[in-house]
Amino acid sequence: MIPIDRWRPSAGLTLEPNALVAATETDVNLALTAGPGAGKTEMLAQRADFLLRTGQCRYPRRILAISFKVDAARNLKARVRKRCGPELTARLDSHTFHAFAKRLIDRFRPVLKGRDALNADYSIGTNRVQGESITFGDMVPLAQTIIDSSAIARNAVRQTYSHVFLDEFQDCTSDQYRLIKACFLGSPAILTAVGDTKQSIMGWAGALEGIFETFAHEFDARPLNLYQNFRSAPRLRRMQNAMIRVMDPPAASDDAELLGDEGTITVLQYATDEEEAADLTTRVHAMIADSGLPASEIAILVSREQKFFCQRLMAAMDAAGVPYREEDSTQDLASEPVARLIVDFLLVVCGRRETAAHRRLLEQVVFSYGFDEEHEYQQRSRWSRLIADTRARIASREIDLSSERDLTDLAHTVIAAVGRDRIVEMSSDYAQGDRLDQLTADTIAKARALLVQPGDPALALSRFSGDEAIRIMSIHKSKGLEFEAVIVLGVENEMFWSGIAKERSAYFVGISRARTHLLLTYCGQRARPPDFPRPRWDVARTPHLEFLGYAAAAA
Repeated sequence: MIPIDRWRPSAGLTLEPNALVAATETDVNLALTAGPGAGKTEMLAQRADFLLRTGQCRYPRRILAISFKVDAARNLKARVRKRCGPELTARLDSHTFHAFAKRLIDRFRPVLKGRDALNADYSIGTNRVQGESITFGDMVPLAQTIIDSSAIARNAVRQTYSHVFLDEFQDCTSDQYRLIKACFLGSPAILTAVGDTKQSIMGWAGALEGIFETFAHEFDARPLNLYQNFRSAPRLRRMQNAMIRVMDPPAASDDAELLGDEGTITVLQYATDEEEAADLTTRVHAMIADSGLPASEIAILVSREQKFFCQRLMAAMDAAGVPYREEDSTQDLASEPVARLIVDFLLVVCGRRETAAHRRLLEQVVFSYGFDEEHEYQQRSRWSRLIADTRARIASREIDLSSERDLTDLAHTVIAAVGRDRIVEMSSDYAQGDRLDQLTADTIAKARALLVQPGDPALALSRFSGDEAIRIMSIHKSKGLEFEAVIVLGVENEMFWSGIAKERSAYFVGISRARTHLLLTYCGQRARPPDFPRPRWDVARTPHLEFLGYAAAAA
């Protein structure tokens, strides 16, 4: 422990004044709004480091961090571990809303009565079966029921957590906000809500309008803003700033603060989507082969409702041998710790230079436990022997990576080597029902589907891990991520049709994922996908002049 006045941001980082204020606040709740690239996650990581190392979060109290995506929760935990080590990080619980709700249900399940009562071996599925199964959407309301009806459960939560972080708070739904109020309104816990109303694109999923104002009023939270964008090059920041002037004028910067020619914005017009697919495939291949840009640093984004029209582009990339990962079907599974564990092990044993996978594997099975030097050496040696033995068995064809049975045996070997109890510690979702077994089976099926294809098995698996693959995803899935180069497909009136305010927010999220290069495309004609009923798909398409026009402000 160190005195407050001796604390400095770790890793030699410099926080902007308001971020430093937020990181070191000790007395009041905060409602922190920040634009893309302003360092929201880094501020939370530094705040955790401050609270833990100065004793403001005093043992045995803990910090609760709630994010909206599994990978965001994992990212925050990893950042905190790098800043204050595994021992202090063990007192940070970083979860999604649903993971937090499930922990409450698992611990206080007997509180639920009547139609809400659940058996000890309940599962989570697509249908609700009384006592036996609940749906994903039932989890948060049931957790709130527990907190509202049990003083023991409510007091247990309040005694456990002295500080709470709420990330991407602009997307909070009414059910989620009611759970937060039930747990912490009127308690001594200090809450820090972080988000950006300009990136509020989850209205379709029930996100509340004006959630920051409601939170600031009901929790008496101090409003703060982070203005600086540390992610994007100046040219890209000027384009974002042009949008901010329309969406949130007080938050806009003076153009004099955004000088510089770094960064590129390219608007590409095509007659057809076939021409678009061919040209973009050539461009991304050149980025990777000629410019040395890692494939994982390139993202192709599309409006959520129209993500299926990437099929022609994916076919062109398949034909050219350009690796990609279709994130909307893979991202959630790939973010699961057990899936990453299995796939990283497979990458290490079937490839020879999979340094990223090897580093992640050792972090997950050795370094994250805070072993002393002797035990760490023993664990590393044990895993080195297992890797060498498995490689030898693959080389001798004793193990066939295209065999479902052999892959299943390998996966179970890895889980046994780690220990099922430790696997369960990686995610509270794994503690109940058959969730862990189902995810293991899904991972094996996904890995086998990749490995039965001709070619390098390590390259095939990298599509799952994302190490060597372009990311193709909806704009909604890209929230919280960043890439060196971003391509936004279909900046056309026909692609954005959910209302201009909502679509501005979605488009803003898309363009602000890029650090250095942004490409915007539009076509005169797109082939209608099979069974797509909209007659307007067959008509000539028109560029979205407002959205494309913001690019001119960057010149």
